Amino acid sequence: MRPRIGISRPGLPLDPRYAEALSEAGAEPIHLAQLGDAAAALAGLAGLVIPGGGDFPPERSYPAGVAFDAVSAAQLAFEHDLLSMALARGLPVLGICYGMQLLAHVAGGSFVYDIPSECPTAGPHRLEGPAARHAIALEPGSRLARWFGTDTLDVNSSHHQAVDAPGRGLRVVARAADGIVEAIESSDPARCVLGVQWHPERMQRAHRAVLFGALLVSLGDV
Repeated sequence: MRPRIGISRPGLPLDPRYAEALSEAGAEPIHLAQLGDAAAALAGLAGLVIPGGGDFPPERSYPAGVAFDAVSAAQLAFEHDLLSMALARGLPVLGICYGMQLLAHVAGGSFVYDIPSECPTAGPHRLEGPAARHAIALEPGSRLARWFGTDTLDVNSSHHQAVDAPGRGLRVVARAADGIVEAIESSDPARCVLGVQWHPERMQRAHRAVLFGALLVSLGDV
């Protein structure tokens, strides 16, 4: 029987490539309700994917022209509960873009709410075209570096928010050349909890197989 991996729906139309990547890795993808009872949503699941979504509401006003597509308060509260419960149950978790930021949010971390205005020397993080990539450096010895067998990757990028400090129980394991955080993972080496700022579901098959496959491989450890 294929392990059932849930995919949350953080307020945007869900890209079918998340489910396709999980199916390729050997999982049965389960699309979760956008809102509802978090405990019921997790019933019978072996792992959780939090995909890309909207923006976290900023804590202050920003210059004219800086736009935010904020996740609703109800959606954020539901996904906060969903992720908190998944972590408490020891489920493997993969957070992608917004999903990585949600991991930091649950852990009490902090954010860069708008990279261009807060980090004016940063490089572009909303890349043009599906084939556009930028380089990131992986922390040597991190779970992420071991999975890929390298300390550098070229990844896609389509975000204007980022994690600043990841919060309790998490550590930064990848950065872009400009210092923007690109990946975080559990500081407990026995836990498969990973957040990536890029979109592996849109990358080549070998790349997405590493990350989505890691959820299934880790099931023997939890």
